[in-house]
Amino acid sequence: MFSKQAPDAALFRSLFEAAPDAMIVVDRQGVIVLTNAHAERLFGYAAGTLVGLPVEALLPASLKQAHVAHRAHYVSHPRERTMGAGYELTGIRADGQSFPVEIGLSPVTASQGTLYAASIRDISETRRARQAQERSRFDAAIAQMGRHLLEATHHEKAVGEIPVLVAATLDIPATAILINHPYRAGWRTIASKGLPQAVLESLSSAHESLSVMCSQAPGTDEPSPVQGSVIEVLRGICPSLSEHYQEAALVPLPDRRGPMGMLLALAHQKSSFDRDRLNFLRSVGNILAASIQRERSDEQLAHARRLDALGQLTGGIAHDFNNLLTVISGNLQLLEIDLPEDPATRKTLASASRAVERGAALTRKLLAFSRRQHLLPRAVRTVQLLADLSEMLGRTLGERIAVIAECSNEVPAVYADEGELEAALINLALNARDAMPHGGRLAIAARPYHVASAEDDPRLAPGTYVVFTVSDNGEGIPADILEHVLEPFFTTKEAGKGSGLGLSMVYGFVKQSGGHFHIESQVGHGTRVELFLPAAASATVQETISAPSRRGHETVLVVEDEQEVRRVAVAFLRTLGYIPCEAADAAAALAQLAAKRSKIDLLFTDIVLGGGMTGFELAMKAREKHLQLPVLFTSGYEYAAMGIDTRAFGSFELLRKPYRREQLDVAVRRALDRAGGK
Repeated sequence: MFSKQAPDAALFRSLFEAAPDAMIVVDRQGVIVLTNAHAERLFGYAAGTLVGLPVEALLPASLKQAHVAHRAHYVSHPRERTMGAGYELTGIRADGQSFPVEIGLSPVTASQGTLYAASIRDISETRRARQAQERSRFDAAIAQMGRHLLEATHHEKAVGEIPVLVAATLDIPATAILINHPYRAGWRTIASKGLPQAVLESLSSAHESLSVMCSQAPGTDEPSPVQGSVIEVLRGICPSLSEHYQEAALVPLPDRRGPMGMLLALAHQKSSFDRDRLNFLRSVGNILAASIQRERSDEQLAHARRLDALGQLTGGIAHDFNNLLTVISGNLQLLEIDLPEDPATRKTLASASRAVERGAALTRKLLAFSRRQHLLPRAVRTVQLLADLSEMLGRTLGERIAVIAECSNEVPAVYADEGELEAALINLALNARDAMPHGGRLAIAARPYHVASAEDDPRLAPGTYVVFTVSDNGEGIPADILEHVLEPFFTTKEAGKGSGLGLSMVYGFVKQSGGHFHIESQVGHGTRVELFLPAAASATVQETISAPSRRGHETVLVVEDEQEVRRVAVAFLRTLGYIPCEAADAAAALAQLAAKRSKIDLLFTDIVLGGGMTGFELAMKAREKHLQLPVLFTSGYEYAAMGIDTRAFGSFELLRKPYRREQLDVAVRRALDRAGGK
């Protein structure tokens, strides 16, 4: 309807009524002075009720103040056409419903001065079509990025190209991907586009502020994009951030225990990140997070397979080496028995024996790495273990190393071989000392860790664990060296100052104990090692049997496929008063048992035998007919790696090669006395 007071109403009547768009005329104060019927229908007002209202009544509250400023500028500077044709706004109907509109604004000269005519068009359908087209483009970009990350042969390079693809898709100038720093509190930029180094460095150090922005949205279980105040926060963090950036959006990269990082996008125009664009950024964040998680899993799997292959190799070497050491050590001991009292000769034999012991220690480390050593796990009180260890290390590491132990009484007992666990922690402490030649801080801590399901932590089986952490603030380990530190014989120390088996031995002990080993380090910031070991369900009491106090006389069947090793064992038994008989394989041993029956008092067998039958299988076969036959096992290649369920055999004793004559005496006597109930 036309107002009766509207100037030149007759002139505009036919134009207004015939116009395909809503038409509204306002004065310099922004008051509506003229409308057509289409405008009243579009905004849901009754006929004649729009006239006299301020034009801002047709806009949402959030836009009113900005529109007043735009209108005032247009009135003062009409030639600049600040609000000319094709300007998009959000309108609001009388019932409060908002909808997108496109406005064409022009000044009109009237008898009462200059008025301003606006043609208004509902572009809901146009915007929906535009949004559908944009969403289709976003979907295509997401598919391209996912395919790019999946098919890439170099993952880091593929991730490095994502910011460029995001910026091109959204037509924005700057993007960056930041992830949690693996070694300290902070962020690490792994890829960026359009941001100077100074800004990236400021972002990397702003851990707390950005972490809050990356936290989960209230009342939801999923991280949601943070917007609005992001640009202000970034300006506070990065004073060097260009003033040309008017808007920013940040989406977290989800992980099992919270965001692993974030995707940051910046734009020159305000309101650049609507719902569709934020959803696009979130999809990119999800793809990035999944790709990074997959790459980490692949790296861990490849590393574990490489170490397992090395373990099999070193275990086999240790087996052969232990047999050789057994022959050498045995012959040296036999020489000592028959040797006349010649000091020079005995000194030579003692030197050779010490060399054998060093070789045996080396093979024990190899077996520890390959997870083929014989462990004796029991419940170990964690608090007491760390208290004793920290006291000992405080005395031995020197005054320049500050040793700090942290362990509450609530930490459960750990189920592990106490001697091997102490050796592992001492080994780590010595490595830390070597990394701090000018002094520093060594922290040893223990804490409980519970895994409810495989999804909680795929590295570990569900259960309760004790996590031992050994950290220092020393020189740190370069990334190219860090990936090799668990490999046997790998060392950065000078020749003669390290065998390169320290960390590999710790790794093998932890894995064989049913735990997990984790190491992280950075040059200049130190090293942190975590040992995840099972917590003890209950305390266990170890049976102790005293050493033999009398000479043997029983018959012992020696089963050993290595002729020289068998000869040494037979000679040892003979000098100890026993009656030895021998067999080169399981078939020959069973034949002798069948022939001699009651004359065999003890079966002394190697575990790894030729002929397709192990020592365990031989023992079980022999006990089918000789139920009370005592068995003593020996091996230089521990049974734990052979896929044998030792629990099916029951309790037994294992004599590790190379062994001394006195050790054989103790083991044989103990096996015989246990069987006889003495």
